[in-house]
Amino acid sequence: MKTNLKTWAAALLACAAAVAAPAHAALRVLACEPEWAALAQELGGPLVEVSSATTSLQDPHQVQARPSLIARVRNADLVACTGAELEAGWLPLLLQQSGNAKVQPGQPGNFAAAGFVRKLEIPASVDRSQGDVHAFGNPHIQTDPRNIAAVATALATRLQQVDATHAAEYAQRAAAFQQKWQQAMARWATQAAPLRGVPVVAQHKGYVYLFDWLGLKEVAVLEPKPGVEPSAAYLQSMLATLKATPARMVLYSAYQDPRPAEWLGKNAGLPVVKMPFTVGGSDAAKDLFGLFDDTVARLLAAAAGK
Repeated sequence: MKTNLKTWAAALLACAAAVAAPAHAALRVLACEPEWAALAQELGGPLVEVSSATTSLQDPHQVQARPSLIARVRNADLVACTGAELEAGWLPLLLQQSGNAKVQPGQPGNFAAAGFVRKLEIPASVDRSQGDVHAFGNPHIQTDPRNIAAVATALATRLQQVDATHAAEYAQRAAAFQQKWQQAMARWATQAAPLRGVPVVAQHKGYVYLFDWLGLKEVAVLEPKPGVEPSAAYLQSMLATLKATPARMVLYSAYQDPRPAEWLGKNAGLPVVKMPFTVGGSDAAKDLFGLFDDTVARLLAAAAGK
């Protein structure tokens, strides 16, 4: 009798363990930026374990290759980044130090989003005296939702490749996301129609894709060269520029020092708009949909003088 009880107890424990155990080990995705972490989560759901190497309050050009980041790359199944040299100052070191063969350039576990969209501002030549200029074009592709759609297709395909067992589930999630995303893009385009042709000033060349999508006109940039902070003399010169070519608002990103934009806004009599730039950049930008809801809403409010 005791033997039977022990046998039944062991069987019950085994069943309980089987029920409690996960059906699979989640695919570990490390994104370089919050937008790709959010996209991977949309496409992977419970199939993935996603983290981001940076936050919305960090300049993605300038990140320290900390040991903790090296460890996260070492444990990743997929590293999803922007590419186009955005992470050139820190990602190569992380990859090298990680010793993770799966995520090295050229491997399925290494994903560069910029490789799947049309790049803008590709320079004819690159000279470091020009500032932080990227040879493969402007890397801030996430500010155009059309780029998000293109990257989503490519990232879903890559997820299916590195986790073939769940390929059908990734495909289903990707189709659902695209349907919802296309509907959202149509709504944003309708809402943002009044912004077409509106002249703006940007603190950094971070919104060329947004401007291309919405038809906004960039008439000046507060940085004399990409990545170079404006001097007091340069900001003064902006006032003369805006007298000749008036603007309706000044934009800066959540991760940037707002003082140059605020100075120009005050002295030129322009509204200053703090842009979320990526997921988490504002309270409303909790995911990719919220990012563009909030972006459009902020621009419309400034254009209306609110």
